[in-house]
Amino acid sequence: MATVVSGDGTEIAYEVQGDGPTLILVDGAMCFRDSGPMRPLAAHLSSDVAVVLYDRRGRGASGNTLPWSVEREVDDLAALIDAVGGPVRLYGASSGGALALAAAAELQAQVAALVLFEPPYTGVEGRAAAVAYTAELTRLLSEGRRGEAAELFMARVGVPAESVAGMKSSPWWTGTEAIAPTLAYDDALMGDGTLPGDLLVRVSQPTLVIDGGQVPIMSAAAEQLAAALSAGQHRSLGNQGHDVAPEIIAPVIREFLRALPEG
Repeated sequence: MATVVSGDGTEIAYEVQGDGPTLILVDGAMCFRDSGPMRPLAAHLSSDVAVVLYDRRGRGASGNTLPWSVEREVDDLAALIDAVGGPVRLYGASSGGALALAAAAELQAQVAALVLFEPPYTGVEGRAAAVAYTAELTRLLSEGRRGEAAELFMARVGVPAESVAGMKSSPWWTGTEAIAPTLAYDDALMGDGTLPGDLLVRVSQPTLVIDGGQVPIMSAAAEQLAAALSAGQHRSLGNQGHDVAPEIIAPVIREFLRALPEG
């Protein structure tokens, strides 16, 4: 593991696997290097590219200077790109896709291309639920009820109540509660769930938007996002949920990256 110091002094932990063009993996809510989909995915991709795994601020081994802002998370990626050498490709999963888009808009030539899996831009149809979730999440976190905030998020993403009960009895639930405040970061990235048109017009990099195919609202969101981007492409995997299997999505990412111009 290595660390890089972001613009506000926050230490960001990262590691690099493999060799070749650089691909930074950007986690979604509640995930970091050692908890979530990115390490298994890196194992499938590191024979083709130099995969960078990092802990977003407030998670894993990274620091968490307050107050949070999307600009500071973009600064974290900028510092990381300086450390590993750019330009880079970004893969963003779920709300990590929103952060990847923000970074592409701000960092421009330092980000050569994007691959996004199911950024949850659920549009007008999902706006009421998004606003209600924000209000309840804000209340729970302001009252220090981190466990309940984590449960709220699990319910929002469709984890059955009985599964959440099992999670709460596991040893790692304490760690889940510890990073629950970062749920507010991802929620702020997503806003009310509608497409951020003013940001998207600034993203000109080749972008592949992927959906799993099992959740219609997520498939529609992926199609709409790809259509809103000047260099967007859409691909549906057809039989995958939001917890896409790494061995299924890795070949799709690899095919897209291999077709990009060198440099």
